[in-house]
Amino acid sequence: MSAPPEAPGRWFGLWDSYFAISYLVTATLLFSGSAEQPLETAVATAALTALVPWYAGVGRRLIFTERTGWRNVLFTTVLFGLFALATLVDLGSSFALFAVVPMIMMTLPTWPAISVSLVANLVPLLSVWLRQGRIDEQMLGVLPTTLLGIALSALMGLWISRVIRQSRERAALIEELRRNRERVARLSHEAGIAAERERLAREIHDTIAQNLTSVISLVEAAESEVADTDPRTKRLLTLAREAAAEGLAEARQFVVALTPPSLHAGSLGDAVRRRTDTLATQTGLTAVCELEGDEFPLPMAVRVVLLRVAQEAMANVQKHSGATRVEVTLTFEPHQVELAVVDDGRGFDASAAPGGYGLAGMRARVAEIGGVLTVTSAPEEGTMITVSVPVDDGGGAG
Repeated sequence: MSAPPEAPGRWFGLWDSYFAISYLVTATLLFSGSAEQPLETAVATAALTALVPWYAGVGRRLIFTERTGWRNVLFTTVLFGLFALATLVDLGSSFALFAVVPMIMMTLPTWPAISVSLVANLVPLLSVWLRQGRIDEQMLGVLPTTLLGIALSALMGLWISRVIRQSRERAALIEELRRNRERVARLSHEAGIAAERERLAREIHDTIAQNLTSVISLVEAAESEVADTDPRTKRLLTLAREAAAEGLAEARQFVVALTPPSLHAGSLGDAVRRRTDTLATQTGLTAVCELEGDEFPLPMAVRVVLLRVAQEAMANVQKHSGATRVEVTLTFEPHQVELAVVDDGRGFDASAAPGGYGLAGMRARVAEIGGVLTVTSAPEEGTMITVSVPVDDGGGAG
């Protein structure tokens, strides 16, 4: 069983204190009347005391979980039984209602909990009736208190249910914010690495590789000018050309090594098409990849993000959508590049779940390169994820 979430942790401790005080006050009330009925008081005290380990060992772990099942029903049944036994034996035990009712409300769904709480409030009245065997003044005197307890139990139950629900929602929100913060930090780190790798690759290509190419061209020109009668000079030029060619090959290997593996074998369009084909092979879906416009070079950071978004969107199609067809379109326009992933699956309410299915991570990743991610979806109407990234005329991010 999972531990209580962090968000309600502070008032969870307050509830423990409240439960302990309720038990001590009830026990004190019982012992104050022990001179008249010591046996009944001992039985009632034993029953109430049994509530303490039952709450600590079972109920405490159930209170802040969203699950409902046989454990909740078992806990409430034993809780009610011990309270009813104590109250039927000694009416002073009815003070424990102040702790019993909240526990019932926190472990059962709202309306079943209210119903059980109402019955619990009738136990003191039943205790008086069993003792007297008839309706008398004592019973009529307990009746107003019982009715008040019923009303307070219903109000308290609704309030407690609302507090627990809000606490769970806050805990879920805090956890989601923490994950998003970690995701954004990771994406920023990855984007920084991608940008640095791109810069290094560009510097190597534009300086070392270009200079070595020029050296090779000059050496080849010199070789053609050297007379065959000067074999020593010819041999030195050959060695220089070979050394420059070897250095150029290593520089090109560095450039390739600085490129993501999925982009080594070709362009962004090729990488997206390979991922689409893989999805079709693995799942049997009809997966189509289309390339519109003339593909032009993009910054490495843009290519990496678009490829990762396409992979994440197709993974969501495979895991969540129940689709039979998915279409991936990569469009190159003069001032922007656009990626669209469309499926015919079950869809969802995009406005109600803005952070679901990894969408928050994709949005953060796209925002890092100055792009915009749009989700269009509705129940039973499929889903379309569109990413637009502005680029300048040379293919750089705008």
